[in-house]
Amino acid sequence: MDTGLSFSAADLAQTRFAVSPMWEVVTGYRLLRDTAASPLHGRWVAQVRPRLAAAGLDRGWLAELVPAHGYLVDFLNPSPATPFPTLGAELDAVRASTPEQVRRDLDTLARSTGRDTGTQRTTGTGSGTSPRLRLLAEDPAAALEKVAAEVETYWELALAPYWARIRKLLEADVFHRARQVAEHGSAHVLNELHETVRWDDGTLSLLRRACALTRDEAGAGLLLVPSVFAWPRVLTRTSAGEPPQLAYPARGTGNLWEPRPTGAAEAMAAVLGRSRTLLLTELDTPASTTELARVSGLSTAGVSQHLTALRDAGLVTAHRSGRSVLYARTAVADALLTPTAG
Repeated sequence: MDTGLSFSAADLAQTRFAVSPMWEVVTGYRLLRDTAASPLHGRWVAQVRPRLAAAGLDRGWLAELVPAHGYLVDFLNPSPATPFPTLGAELDAVRASTPEQVRRDLDTLARSTGRDTGTQRTTGTGSGTSPRLRLLAEDPAAALEKVAAEVETYWELALAPYWARIRKLLEADVFHRARQVAEHGSAHVLNELHETVRWDDGTLSLLRRACALTRDEAGAGLLLVPSVFAWPRVLTRTSAGEPPQLAYPARGTGNLWEPRPTGAAEAMAAVLGRSRTLLLTELDTPASTTELARVSGLSTAGVSQHLTALRDAGLVTAHRSGRSVLYARTAVADALLTPTAG
């Protein structure tokens, strides 16, 4: 089914790009739930899925709200207020969702999944709903605090150790398309987003897509959100009074999890020492102190001391994962380990 979003000159002028942590939360979690997930993110899935199961996040609030297929509740993807909002800012917007919006989204989720989400409980009807969805319907404010807390836990386990890499790719997509707008105009960029997205005579159409993208209830403009986990499809969000959102696969996603080059490691070793440089090269994949000690041959105490120094220098970050801590290389470390041309 083809759907069209009509544009006036004002709508086109209000079209903008944004990087959204919550879009990556939702699309990434959906990918983890899909047993037939694309091998494109295989390395990430293999590392993250066991962490979520150990933390019980495969059966919590997100599991109720993010099915493997079909509708995604709109209140989890509020319109980013800035081009590069923080997770905290977006979670504040999630917490501020109105009871009416939450219940409306739960109704849509029920129709999409064929299960009772609990909104009938507010009128004394309905049965068989889960306790979590019942609380969302009856006391949205209290439930959304719990949802936000789980998202923060999920972020630490699944996205924070990789965020420097993900954000760099998303920002590069935004800057590339911004240059394309300046050089070729918005129509050209809209036609380049995805094979199912077409701009023609003032209308943006989604070809062979069942999701609706119309101006009927949406506000002015259009919000374009690059995503690494949306691939290979585009996703939409339309809410009354807000600009419609279109999440599309970011350029370069196919190379996201490829090992980063470390050809400058020898030069780095002369500055940092061989042990710290070895740890940095091993951190192409986030790892714990114990894991790094095993693969490097260094003592656990020695690894811990080196990681503290590297963290103080801004070359690694630390992220809580249950009882352990995962360390990840920063973009600064990536740049230092990458050989320069010439």
